[in-house]
Amino acid sequence: MIVLPDIDIVFRVAALVGSCFVLPDFRVYSYRGMNPAFRQFFAVLPFAVGRGSLVRCGRTSDRQLTGVLLTQRRDPRVLGALFSAQRRYCCFEMKPKVYVTRNDYARIGLDLLKEECDISLWDESYPVPRDEFLKNVAGKDAIYCSLNDRIDKELLDQAGPNLKVISTISVGYDHIDVKECKQRGIRVGYTPDVLTDATAELTVALLLATARRMFEANKQVHTGGWKSWSPMWMCGRGVKNSVVGIFGFGRIGQEVAKRLAPFKPSTIQFTSRTDKFLTAEDLGVTQVPFDELVETSDFLIIACSYNVETANLFNDAVFSRMKPSAILINTSRGGVVEQHDLIHALRAGKIQAAGLDVTTPEPLPLDNPLLTLPNVVLLPHIGSADIETRIEMSRITGCNILAGLKGVKMLSEV
Repeated sequence: MIVLPDIDIVFRVAALVGSCFVLPDFRVYSYRGMNPAFRQFFAVLPFAVGRGSLVRCGRTSDRQLTGVLLTQRRDPRVLGALFSAQRRYCCFEMKPKVYVTRNDYARIGLDLLKEECDISLWDESYPVPRDEFLKNVAGKDAIYCSLNDRIDKELLDQAGPNLKVISTISVGYDHIDVKECKQRGIRVGYTPDVLTDATAELTVALLLATARRMFEANKQVHTGGWKSWSPMWMCGRGVKNSVVGIFGFGRIGQEVAKRLAPFKPSTIQFTSRTDKFLTAEDLGVTQVPFDELVETSDFLIIACSYNVETANLFNDAVFSRMKPSAILINTSRGGVVEQHDLIHALRAGKIQAAGLDVTTPEPLPLDNPLLTLPNVVLLPHIGSADIETRIEMSRITGCNILAGLKGVKMLSEV
């Protein structure tokens, strides 16, 4: 979609030269009340040489088409009909180009885009290789991506000035250089609220699986380790009467607290960058300093966002201050934990166990030491992986792109 200008007098000049061109086969809608840049009109005219056209124009406050139907060729009245003493909003309704970084996103988002956009995609069910991404993004108006796709200055340069919107099918957006996007006027969409419940459920499931040693026990069933009932065999930790700590108390952290309350821990405490006294009071939880959270929690759940402040925050110094019986749960981002220090802490008994839905890198190489530790439960970043949630995430991603291309409010914008 090409947005046109404040067209009072300038379109009169365009009318004089209109007979030199034949407009391309697209429609022009003329509306009142907007003030875009006129230069885009001239960017279109060179493509118009030698072709017929159909132009609709009208002017109402609610953007309903009225007015006249004008036709074709080399007639300055076609352009002349588009100007007025009023300010108007005009757009050439040409399909924007959208690049999609894989072929296995839920269809609803792609189907929405196909109605109004030209779609090109990496036609595989795994992340687009970097060289393919760079090669195919040039000239695109929008990008539909995931957290596997690094959007940095190099890629933005390759995309060029047409790029108007990027939308990621994730709540995190640390894979996108948001600062660089904002400098270029590129809007960034994401999918925060829709995956809150799914991620909170997975966090509780991972905590229980790790605390009660479910994966270890399951392995014993499959390998013949289950001989008979034994009073202390495969015993784990219960949540009742424990101290649960949550680092990061946004939407997901709060929903985790609500779901854990019925398990009757003695305390649910949290640390957050901002004062959440009223929220804490409503939920019956306690806000504490980070040092206290680390030193007193039996279960320490990481539910924060990943940024400069939280990168590698959980390192050897932190693990050394945790209870030897503590269990770490991370469903945030792998980069929040210094992974080599975590491996050392688990081997040395500084903490009892860890449940991780996120790692560095992803996927985790098969020779990574974490895969050899019996006191670690590993999941392949499936926090939001329930069917309804992923379908809705795709819908929101598609809607964000369409809204960004049309210059209206996104469902969720960074």
